[in-house]
Formats: sequence, structure tokens, C-alpha cells
Amino acid sequence: MAYTTIDDPTAFFQTVTYTGNGATGRSITLPSDTDMQPDWVWLKSRGEAEHHQLTDSVRGVNKQLYSHLSYGEASETDRITAFNSDGFTIEDDIIVNKNTIEFVAWCWKAGTSFSNDASSTSVGSIDSAGSVNDTAGFSIVSFVGTQSNGTIKHGLSSAPSMIILKSRDSSSHWLTGWTALGWTHAIKLNLTSAKETTHYYFNDTAPTSSVFSVGAGTESNKSGDDMIAYCFAEKKGYSKFGSYTGNGNANGTFLYTGFKPAWVMIKYTDSASDWYIYNNKINPFNVMSKVFAPNIANAEITTSRLMDFTSNGFKNRGSGATTNASGGNYIYMAFAENPFVTSTGVPATAR
Repeated sequence: MAYTTIDDPTAFFQTVTYTGNGATGRSITLPSDTDMQPDWVWLKSRGEAEHHQLTDSVRGVNKQLYSHLSYGEASETDRITAFNSDGFTIEDDIIVNKNTIEFVAWCWKAGTSFSNDASSTSVGSIDSAGSVNDTAGFSIVSFVGTQSNGTIKHGLSSAPSMIILKSRDSSSHWLTGWTALGWTHAIKLNLTSAKETTHYYFNDTAPTSSVFSVGAGTESNKSGDDMIAYCFAEKKGYSKFGSYTGNGNANGTFLYTGFKPAWVMIKYTDSASDWYIYNNKINPFNVMSKVFAPNIANAEITTSRLMDFTSNGFKNRGSGATTNASGGNYIYMAFAENPFVTSTGVPATAR
């Protein structure tokens, strides 16, 4: 059995760091030798308390959402202005290009457009359209809310393990649903709050290989609102969406992912706590101490919630509740730098 379906993760996910210069029409080139045109860019100032800006090709480059805010979609023309074959173009706004300030951008590739007329195809009950990369298990899905229980085509060939969902039009929270949590629950990306149990978000129904479900809630399916969903299906050797129980000490829980991580996001589900993002470009060596919290606008944080990325997973090196409370329950999503072993049997190198 193959260890991975993706030998080169940089074809589908890359991180780029850069220093702002305040110039217009500036091209940001992704670092890998493998060219990748991103479809979703999550961009953040490392040095200042500015927005987590999320831009994607389905909504359009001039449309912004912010992971730490409940705001509806903004429309600005002086931030990201193009997705290029090897990166993206930015203008001079301080949120993306303030002079002398360090920035980071996490970039995912979707790629192939799709459109679904539910009444014609009998796939789902609500029309949808978007961009999908089935190889990488990632799709961006747009639909109009009905505020009635419904199903929506996601474009993937396997069931998503994790979905991020937001209204573009209304001030509403960012919902996340996880197979690891169970689809009777949801947890909000822009808040510190613990998991919630309600049928209003995902209708207590797990996604299938063709559709995901939404309930009659205003945050998941408000009538007449344009909605956006980011759907992730797990791919062996490239992505992992799971859960773990903390042990409360510096020799912390180890999570086997089957790859050397490039990016990991973690949330404590039992109680109020920040979300934490660890990334190999911000922390090129173990032990990792620099994080971002997507629920707040803070600059890069130096934390005592330490982490190691290994050739086949990640390991907690701190005992704080944010990532490793004794008996605490956590969810995580992770993307690969390299598979643990390639499809031809070549092992990854340790950090």
C-alpha cells in the first residue's frame, strides 16, 4: 500500500514570507520550484496587529473576509489584485504591504471550476458553484442560503473531514465542522469558545462523498445570503484532520500524521481558548515557539506552548491548556511539507 498519494505537497500548499515595501503592483512569488497558482490565500502581518485576511478565487481577488471578525465581506482594490501562476500580486495597503513589516501568506490550490444546478442533477438540494482540487482534497464552494435544512454539492469525490463556513453578506461567526468532533457539534474560528452542540449548523449530518449538509441557522444558511465554504477531505501523506487528548506535561502527546508537517492549526474544544497555528516557515527549527491565533488580530506570538514537527507528525512540548491540558480534548488540521515515505519508498528527512 502506498504511503502517500501526493509526493510533492508544494503543488497544492505553500507558505511564503516577505517584507513589505509599500509599492504597488508587487508580485509575491511562492518559494518552491514547483509553480502553484493559489486559489485561497490567508495573509497576515507578522509584526503588527492587523487583520487575518482571507481571499479566494471563487469570491474574487478584491473580496476579503477576516478570520478573527464576524464581519461580512469587504471589497478593497488595494490589497491582493491577482492570483498568478507562481504566487499573487499585492498593492500598497498596510494590511498586505506596509513598508518594513514582515508578512506571511498561506496558500492553497483548488483549481477546477464546477457548477451544480441541484434540480437538474439531483445532487444536493441547494445550487452551488466553486473550485475543486480533488487530488488535494480541497474545494471552495459558494451557495445562496435558504434557511431551511439542505444539502450542497462540494465537488470532491470523498467526504470532507473538515469544513469552514461563513456568510459573505452578514455579520456572523465563522463555523467549523469536523468529523473528529462529530457533526452534531461545531466550533467557531473567530472565537475562543468551546464546541457547541446544535442542529442549526450542519443539521446533525455528516458529509457524504457528494454533499455536505446545512441546518436552518442564520450563521450556516441565512436566507438570501451568499455563503462560502472551504471543504477539506483527508489525503494520505498530505493532510490530516483529527483529534487528541492532552497529557499536561512537556513530554506531550505525539500525533502521527504520516508526513512532516508544514502547517498545523489546533483548538481546545472543552473550554475557552485561542486557536493556534504553527508553521515551518515561521519556525524553521524545533522547538517551535512562534504562533498565530486566527481568532485575534495580534502580531506573531511567542508562546510557551511549544511544538516539534517531526518526519511523521507533531509533538507537544508544552503543558498549557491551549494545546496540551491533562485530559483535554483537541482538534487539529495539518498539511504536509513532505510525506513520511514517498510513493516510491523514499523516507522524509527529520527536522
